[in-house]
Amino acid sequence: MDLSNSNTAKNLEAAFGGESMANRKYLFFAEVTKQLGMKELSKLFKDTANQETEHAFAHFRLMHPELVVDDVDSLTEEQKKSIAARCLQLAVEGETYEYETMYPGFAQEARADRDGKAEEEFKTQEEESREHADMFRKATHNFGLLTSIEHHHARQYTVALEALDGKTAPEKKASDDPKTQKWICRQCSMIYDPVAGDPDSGIAPGTAFEDIPEDWHCPICNATKKTFTPYEEEQEVAVAA
Repeated sequence: MDLSNSNTAKNLEAAFGGESMANRKYLFFAEVTKQLGMKELSKLFKDTANQETEHAFAHFRLMHPELVVDDVDSLTEEQKKSIAARCLQLAVEGETYEYETMYPGFAQEARADRDGKAEEEFKTQEEESREHADMFRKATHNFGLLTSIEHHHARQYTVALEALDGKTAPEKKASDDPKTQKWICRQCSMIYDPVAGDPDSGIAPGTAFEDIPEDWHCPICNATKKTFTPYEEEQEVAVAA
């Protein structure tokens, strides 16, 4: 039965999103209360987050029955490959939507909010408006960073999908020039590009990673500079004339 256009399918997707969001929110609450020394409350949030994960999985199984594995021993290698390929296809679709549509759109709206609403309000409520403008500027910057992160994720999934079909992974190499060598955060995949720098953190465009102060932190996840590693990019293959 095709449920793709039914209200139930839409409700399942909304329920999956709600349960998934609850899981991450409660894990965040668990971390906060753990830092506050409230171990029992932290455990409650973590246990509830795990339960929300099970709820989300239940919804997702109904949304994608083609991914449900009841007896892995009964599957042929081709069937296993097909299921894995479907997982990667969905991952590529999601990441591509995020870097092509979602985050660019969010960044555009954040710029509009910063340039319009916040600055207009600045005339009458200077301090509050400055805070709003800073928030919108930060959001614009972060959405831009997340766009490149999701592009990186999508490319990783695409390469993995191609590998299932026997295609050789492209050669990767980090730049040897500090002025162009990008670095990637091992914790969140934020990519530092020296050409762009990180102006919101006081790092001017053109600043090589090695010249960034040691107390600099990742603008997305707040990881330390030591968390970053040289980013290896795919090498263009020369086409014979």
